[in-house]
Amino acid sequence: MEFFLDTVNLEEITHYQKVLPLAGVTSNPTILKAAGNIDFFTHLQAVKERIGEASLHVQVVGETVDEMILDAETIINKLGKEVYIKIPVNENGLEAIKRLKEREFNLTATAIYTELQGFLAIGAGVDYLAPYYNRMENINVDAPTVIESLAQAIRTTQAQSKILAASFKNTAQMNRAIRAGAHALTADPDIYRQGLAMPSIQKAVTDFHNDWVETFESPSIQGLCQ
Repeated sequence: MEFFLDTVNLEEITHYQKVLPLAGVTSNPTILKAAGNIDFFTHLQAVKERIGEASLHVQVVGETVDEMILDAETIINKLGKEVYIKIPVNENGLEAIKRLKEREFNLTATAIYTELQGFLAIGAGVDYLAPYYNRMENINVDAPTVIESLAQAIRTTQAQSKILAASFKNTAQMNRAIRAGAHALTADPDIYRQGLAMPSIQKAVTDFHNDWVETFESPSIQGLCQ
């Protein structure tokens, strides 16, 4: 099970790198827009350095096959061959995926809304495929069923692809994606924060601490040694 951050905010990455078993960072043009006025390559290089051996996923913006391939080549030349190139799964994207996979690029198939898109991406040998959970729900697509079908296809064909579920608005969606068979999740830091900041969790922590202090008259276990 792998957990990714869907952000390029360096402060958030630094914080959650300490909290999560962080497998990597994902980005797309919308996330980069939210980051404000940044230098694209300089900022992503800083992200890459910050996360160390964790993986960085960067999306192409070209629309034709040649434009996508040129974007991928440029990203690799500037940021390193270990970066995962995100390519949307349409006709041009699939052709670009096939051609880049022949050259052993690390690839993440993205903008997946349907089982067929996922099946084709798996067949093309992508490393990760990113079904858009919340966006599927918004257009009345049964997101768990799509993920279940993709997971079954991976098992049946013994493919090496992993399902990196994306586009979440709450932790309940993340839970359902994992139950459906996703191997990995990427989410905005705020969603991880919501999941770990439930009042009932903090109440349990506080109650345990108060019971300890009442029983042993010390604020900590180490305090008993003084």
